[in-house]
Amino acid sequence: MALRSTCKYGIALVPVLFSVPVLAAQAPKAGTTATLAVLETTDLHSNVVGYDYYKLAVEPSHGLDRTATLIHQARKEFPNTLLLDNGDTIQGTALADYQAQVKRLGCDETLGIYKIMNGLKFDGAGIGNHEFNYGLAYLSQVTGNRFQVKGVDQPKKCAGPAFPMVLANVYSARTKKPLFMPYAIIDKQVEALDARGKPVKAVVRVGIIGFAPPTIMEWDKRWLEGRVYTTGVVEAAQKYVPEMRKKGADLVIAISHGGLDAAPYTPAMENANWYLAKVEGIDAMLLGHSHQLFPSKDSTAPQFNLPGVDKATGLVHGVPTVMANLWGKHLGVIGLHLKHDGKRWMVERDKTSVEARAAQTGAKSYVDADPAVMALVKEEHEATIRYVKTPVGSTEFRMSSYFADVGDISALQVINQAQTDYVLKYVAANLPHYKDLPVLSMTAPFKSGIAGPADYTDVKAGDLALNNAADLYLYPNALYAVKVNGAQLKAWLEKAAQRFNTIDPAKTEPQQLVNLAVASYNFDTLTSPEVAYEIDVTRAPGERIRNLVWRGKPVAPGQEFLVATNNYRASGGGHFPGLDGSKTVIASPDNNRDVMIAYVREAKHLTRVANAATRSWRFVQVKTAGPVVFSSAPGMLDLAHEAGLHNVSQVVADDGRGKGMALYAIDLAK
Repeated sequence: MALRSTCKYGIALVPVLFSVPVLAAQAPKAGTTATLAVLETTDLHSNVVGYDYYKLAVEPSHGLDRTATLIHQARKEFPNTLLLDNGDTIQGTALADYQAQVKRLGCDETLGIYKIMNGLKFDGAGIGNHEFNYGLAYLSQVTGNRFQVKGVDQPKKCAGPAFPMVLANVYSARTKKPLFMPYAIIDKQVEALDARGKPVKAVVRVGIIGFAPPTIMEWDKRWLEGRVYTTGVVEAAQKYVPEMRKKGADLVIAISHGGLDAAPYTPAMENANWYLAKVEGIDAMLLGHSHQLFPSKDSTAPQFNLPGVDKATGLVHGVPTVMANLWGKHLGVIGLHLKHDGKRWMVERDKTSVEARAAQTGAKSYVDADPAVMALVKEEHEATIRYVKTPVGSTEFRMSSYFADVGDISALQVINQAQTDYVLKYVAANLPHYKDLPVLSMTAPFKSGIAGPADYTDVKAGDLALNNAADLYLYPNALYAVKVNGAQLKAWLEKAAQRFNTIDPAKTEPQQLVNLAVASYNFDTLTSPEVAYEIDVTRAPGERIRNLVWRGKPVAPGQEFLVATNNYRASGGGHFPGLDGSKTVIASPDNNRDVMIAYVREAKHLTRVANAATRSWRFVQVKTAGPVVFSSAPGMLDLAHEAGLHNVSQVVADDGRGKGMALYAIDLAK
């Protein structure tokens, strides 16, 4: 096995050792070759083990404990590996919320997922957008940093990862310096072959540089505004990649938390890596954020069907690129074939391979979990389970998001009711000048099967506990309210209706109803008894909202409303028209989930009549020559009928996409 690497901070004056020192190795001679397997995890979202804290059940389809097995297998296969994480690591499960918000870590404690990553000997990591969800003070603490930003008062460096974390395009507003080190150079000792085929040891100086979506400034505005600022991904790369080369990096690997977008480039671009691949000096890209698989020759994702993108071999403008899905379901593997030219190592791209290896081995089979992972976080895991079992109330009906795209509001209405109630009380106590404005509420189905049939909200009838509340409201958002007029409300709903494809009534072949390029969490929905509207999916996006009424009368363009939402949406998340932070009138310190929990505790018992029967929207009725179809978990048709959706039917139990989803049809004429 190759010895562990040493690493230098990109901006440090003195090398910082992250493991045992590399033994002396002679400079490689021209013709020396080696293969370095770069391994990627991404969007783990604190899924440390294969367990669903919302359903309180083992879930073998995801978890870092199974990715760990893939990592061990790769290390046996390749003598030289470099293990890197792409970000969106510390948020996403009840365990993450427990450690951040319920029983916050002490300064001397290491975050559960970082304990595992330390144990797996990660070599480095990038930073994703969700790292900022709990605020800068928490991020500074758990990553072992001391951010020099307003509002972070940290007297000493706390426990954190035993590997470098890099981020090149987020800066402290106070110091005008990068919040994290922008890059690191790792001296990696490798097993190689000289020009005669004789085994030799050599050192490859691997530079890693990280990028986060600049749109974090919108999504987590409440934490970041006035404290940090961002630059564009391309601009940051153009600044630092030449510096990395000058400091001796043989290779430069971009750890960029984003996908691909060929729209005209701007420094605020969320998914800028189609352009990043064109920056001179980048040898490989590790991507994430999109929760997609790349390479994948059968992918229909628009971002992987752009010019210059080879979705079969994993190349973007010729640069080896991987995106390893989400939640530990895959391990990205780029086998960089290196050859030394007498001066430095070069990548032989024609001999380099790219793949994403799945933890799933069959229809319902997976690689074994590494038991050492659970052993590292057993205490945190069990404490989380005890916590989420805390009772809050009960429900007479099953609350799910399997059919939220076609009108089931069973998992949505109680959220809107809680948010509306909160804003009404807040206005009465603090904003009496708004007392005559109607109060509405928007929410969206956060879980819609992107990770498979288990990735839906599903709360069974019976007792409700905190785990069910977390299933209903997934993210640690804060409740915000905005003041909008009727025209802006309609534009909001039009943006949400982009969730649907445009349906041609004359087509006889099946047409997909749902546009999977639009995330379900951007399908904002009203569930008010005072509002009704229709969505005409036969019309182009932007022209679909019909017959929008309030209390039976058409909504006037200048009519004003207060709308409860979350900090993400109010601050510009999702790029909804007019929502850029300027219309916020309530920026509550309370989280949406906590608001809902308080509402359920007061209500004690939820009923379908009171809490799941007020559907504000319908599809415009239209007869289609062929079927209109969508995917959801198999065997759930009864839930659609219980929600009053009798125009829904299951076509086949397997939709053919390889995720275990069923194909359903909806009769838009009914």
